[in-house]
Amino acid sequence: MFYKPEDGHGLPRNPLVSCVVPRPIGWISTLDVDGKPNLAPYSMFNLVRYDPPAVMFSANGAHRDGGLKDTVVNARATGEFVYNMATWELRDQCNDSSTFFDRGVNEFDATGLATLPSRMVKPPRVERSPVQFECRVSFIINLPGAENNSIVFGDVVGIHIADWALKDGLVDIESIRPLARMGYLDFTSVDNVFPMPQVGVAKT
Repeated sequence: MFYKPEDGHGLPRNPLVSCVVPRPIGWISTLDVDGKPNLAPYSMFNLVRYDPPAVMFSANGAHRDGGLKDTVVNARATGEFVYNMATWELRDQCNDSSTFFDRGVNEFDATGLATLPSRMVKPPRVERSPVQFECRVSFIINLPGAENNSIVFGDVVGIHIADWALKDGLVDIESIRPLARMGYLDFTSVDNVFPMPQVGVAKT
């Protein structure tokens, strides 16, 4: 099939989000201006630069009360956020934190997640998450053409990796089992890893 997005696809569900998969989940913690924690998962998240490291997450759509989602509001107001890796073990809490809570609700309390203090920024970390990046906002882009769609970029200023998540000096992805978003309401976790050595530059 072929379709132009503006014309619609004619299918029962939008196939677009199933065509770019799997997508890592940015489980983002922030603080509001009054110091109240917020935690929410974003499936449009990725590492965008290695050196110096930087990440981004995209918040699509409005808060149910209107306006930007809490995460974007908080990141803009305070200039800080933390990426917490979502895992198979934490899948239920991650999903619960995506609930449309009222503004000002502490999702850590609502989902029963314990926190750890950060070292370089103020937002707390998810205690049971094996990987966390402390980030300072570098800039925020408001995407044209759709209201309340923003991309938040952050410079990574601190990295936490749980000791158990390292094996022979490497991050042990199979033990961590990171969550990833597929299309529709489908998710997956990484439980199978295989090497594929780079073959080098082709001869001409």
